[in-house]
Amino acid sequence: MAEAVVDLDAIAHNARTFVERTGSGVMAIVKANGFGHGATQAARAALAGGASWLGVSSPAEALALRADGVTAPILIWLYPPGETFEKLLLAGIDVSVASVAALDAVAEAARATLHVANVHLKLDTGMSRGGALVDDWPRVFERAAELHRAGAVHVRGIWSHLAGAEEPELNGLAEQLVSFDQARAQAAQAGLDPEIVHVANSAAALRVPHSRFDLQRIGIGLYGVEPVPGATHGLRPAMTVRAQVLLTKRVPAGTGVGYGLDYVTSKETTLALVPLGFADGVPRQAAGVAEFLVNGVRRPVAGRVAMDQVVLDVGDLPVRAGDVAVMFGPGDHGEPTVHDWARWAGTNTNDILTGIGARVPRRYESQHGSEQ
Repeated sequence: MAEAVVDLDAIAHNARTFVERTGSGVMAIVKANGFGHGATQAARAALAGGASWLGVSSPAEALALRADGVTAPILIWLYPPGETFEKLLLAGIDVSVASVAALDAVAEAARATLHVANVHLKLDTGMSRGGALVDDWPRVFERAAELHRAGAVHVRGIWSHLAGAEEPELNGLAEQLVSFDQARAQAAQAGLDPEIVHVANSAAALRVPHSRFDLQRIGIGLYGVEPVPGATHGLRPAMTVRAQVLLTKRVPAGTGVGYGLDYVTSKETTLALVPLGFADGVPRQAAGVAEFLVNGVRRPVAGRVAMDQVVLDVGDLPVRAGDVAVMFGPGDHGEPTVHDWARWAGTNTNDILTGIGARVPRRYESQHGSEQ
């Protein structure tokens, strides 16, 4: 009844766009099930488009990719205290570290498995989230250098996370990049020379050339969402969410619709029931302003978004059961985009994409044909 159609060629195109426009390597961020698109499918498409690395949050996400046969380099950066790293090292997965304790834990796993641990040192340059604070950099660099010389770890990368590159003048971007340069200089003084330096996200990669370094970590841009407000770079949205209309009914003016009867028809109209609700990722807070595309025309959501369904007021359109209602897509045919839904819901595009629920089946399309 409902489906999310994922254009794998679009993901490959977007990865290729970043490689060609920037001349830098691409780490495709496929955390959160590939921003809702499917982690393994998105990873393979991104790699086909020229990405050379994959990034995920958790050990479980990384190991799932390996279980699916993905062999490309992978970096993970979130794990709980007491995490054991043996499975990750045996699977050839790089680990981000931001403390002496984490370095020691990874080194212990390296000794236990007889595998050198590839680590990326994460530094807090002003976002105040993950990463080592500036006062801790000397201790982290010193310990990393000791373990590197001992052969337990290989300091492959050094990185940080930007608080915002979409509007850099408002988000301290310049200050963060200066801090990152200082961190790299301190690391060099400690005897570290990581071959991979990365700090740029999608927006920074496109608009801040001196942030690109060896890798750019491409998240939302990989899925075709333009990351820089007011600018376009030829990215192609990869996901379309749609469902068949289940039934229609002709109702008179003054008819209340849905829970609370918040919506009351102003004239005789047709109502169409669509099996997509907030359990599927239709944000409740968008009720009253959101629209779907039905038979080439945008029509409003009538009343509250329910768990499993919405009602559309389609007016006098000749809509019948079985017709397709599009929640969002690339916008090529007038359908709402993920940007529209983010605006209607008062959130960001990442939230909309990752919110599309697991019970909405993904169908993958490419030049090689469709696959389930």
